[in-house]
Amino acid sequence: MASVSAFFQQLTLADLAVGLFFIGLFGAMTQRNIIKTIISVGIMDVAAVAFFVSTNFTPGARPPVATADAAAVMMADPVPQALMITAIVIGVSVVAMCLAMYLRVMYRYETADWDILIRRLED
Repeated sequence: MASVSAFFQQLTLADLAVGLFFIGLFGAMTQRNIIKTIISVGIMDVAAVAFFVSTNFTPGARPPVATADAAAVMMADPVPQALMITAIVIGVSVVAMCLAMYLRVMYRYETADWDILIRRLED
């Protein structure tokens, strides 16, 4: 029991984000339901953002705002933060577009199952 506890204490946010990404990838590859596939893609997006945010984290860094002692204070790099904000917006847009396409498919083919949809498209 002690080894399991020690294992979990050594995990970082980056480790958990990688695990969450692969859970989302597994869900996207194995689910037959279209909605569950869309949710899995959203999970992968959140995991990628969490990974990049956690790898750039520097304890004690301050936002890059001009202060009197700017040379003495370690500043955080704003570029990765701006990229992650952009990635969040793109991820929400992708999920919204997938849901809009799902509504159209559901309206036309009346199914949420990938296998049934593929059979109906082949006919």
